[in-house]
Amino acid sequence: MLNIQPTGEILGATITGVDLSRPLSEGEFAAILCALGEHAVLRFPNQPIDAAALRDFSRRFGELQKASSLGASEPGIPEVSILSNIVENGRRIGIPDAGQDWHTDMTYNRVPGFVNVLVAHKVPVRDGKVLGATEFRDTRAAWDDLPAEVKARLESATATHDLNKYWEHMRRNKGSPRPPLTEEQRRARPPVQHPVALTHPISGRKVLYVNPGFTDFIDGWPRAESDAMLARLFEHVLQEKYRYVFRWTVGDVLLWDHLSTWHYAVPDYGPDEHRLMKRCQVMADRVFDAEWLRAALAARSAAA
Repeated sequence: MLNIQPTGEILGATITGVDLSRPLSEGEFAAILCALGEHAVLRFPNQPIDAAALRDFSRRFGELQKASSLGASEPGIPEVSILSNIVENGRRIGIPDAGQDWHTDMTYNRVPGFVNVLVAHKVPVRDGKVLGATEFRDTRAAWDDLPAEVKARLESATATHDLNKYWEHMRRNKGSPRPPLTEEQRRARPPVQHPVALTHPISGRKVLYVNPGFTDFIDGWPRAESDAMLARLFEHVLQEKYRYVFRWTVGDVLLWDHLSTWHYAVPDYGPDEHRLMKRCQVMADRVFDAEWLRAALAARSAAA
């Protein structure tokens, strides 16, 4: 029987009693979807699933983003990216994912990201200490705690998100060797607008839907005023009380909600301390479809 054990922290729960290597029942999927809306970060321990099972589990939540030409994917399964610091014969296996600053994936898309699903194949450990944690911030609680006058100003506001902002930050401030985005790449990912205060489709809670990685400015505000407000909001979300740290174990499957969290992969391990993850990125094409969500949640009592 499926069991959901909350961490007792601001985010997170561990789910056992389900086998992710096989298709989920409607009741199991509904229970997981409800738990995601409540806890935002879900761990499934001892689930060393292969890339095909990772893809099949992930696509229950929505359309999968395929790895771009800049990345690396599982052979024959372009929906599964390989994240690692492993170099073999002078060639990196996969793409790095650590130390890329606080962000929320794919807010630069017209249809933004919904969830990330990762399975851990190698986890760095030094002197018995697990390295390469993933940190999260809870943007639901951060919204709840904003002063009423700030909420009133932001509730109907939208903000522009731009991949190029993050890309140039990595090049100029983080020493990334990546070249500038080409005109073709920028046309494929033009700036987009999203609500600053987003209503989460599962929980119904408001979330503060801006992030340091991709949010460029608040639409219609003078630039200086927008910059000041975004800096205030980013500092607010980064308060310790909204922080949750997840430390990996080989075989963990971790599912997290982009709509109500920021994340950051901690780069505290060296090039010879190997970290290998396989990942699916799921778009929010289904979860904002009220009919799909109603049907998906209808079976939640079956898993109780």
